[in-house]
Amino acid sequence: MTVHFIGAGPGAADLLTLRAVRLLQASPVCLYAGTYLDDAVLAHCPPGAKLVDTQHLDLDTITAELVAAHEAGHDVARLCSGDPSVFSAVAEQARRLDAAGVPWDVCPGVPAYAAAAALIGRELTVPEVAQSVVLTRTQRDSTRMPSGEQLESFAATGATLVLHLSIRRVREIAERLTPFYGADCPVVIGSRVSQPEELVLRGTLADIAEQAERHALKQAAVIIVGRAVNSRDFVESHLYSGAPRTPGAAQD
Repeated sequence: MTVHFIGAGPGAADLLTLRAVRLLQASPVCLYAGTYLDDAVLAHCPPGAKLVDTQHLDLDTITAELVAAHEAGHDVARLCSGDPSVFSAVAEQARRLDAAGVPWDVCPGVPAYAAAAALIGRELTVPEVAQSVVLTRTQRDSTRMPSGEQLESFAATGATLVLHLSIRRVREIAERLTPFYGADCPVVIGSRVSQPEELVLRGTLADIAEQAERHALKQAAVIIVGRAVNSRDFVESHLYSGAPRTPGAAQD
């Protein structure tokens, strides 16, 4: 049987993909992080499914649950918040499943930062303002950042920055980014986007820390920094500009 790593999106049940719903409905066992998910997501599981909340479990215990389900002949839905391609611990779990001879696959989901951008109605790549988006985090009580992946290195590019797992360090982040983006650079924090407790904070590097601290945000939030977040005066992209194009030329 197979372990399905499923992107659960930002939390709302109606932001699951059709494939995710189908896999949930067909899996007698479901492991999920109760910290992040809307209960309605679990409603897609079949009646009598074994539900395991992993928020307080270590990797050994989680792996044991996955292997036990496989040995019992059950498919497993392993729900990951957002999209499994970033900050999901799929790599660690998949490595262990490979060692145990347990097959697995991945179903993509809606990333939390994409849900936040949709909520505020902003594109994170704006012509001649920002054409790159950097997904990263900061280091606190976690594994160290690889050499060269320092926040200042990314900030020097001027790209739109999306910071995960960093909501408790907003003040430090603002101080580190201000020399590169300026104190007036727009910042958006999306907390539990698409869930009943949804909260969006809008500000600048000068005042966003005060807002985050006032709301005592501690988890389930993304921080988006960059001029694209609030840019109004920008050129139109070449693709839609109406300018003559060379026949046969590739279009961006």
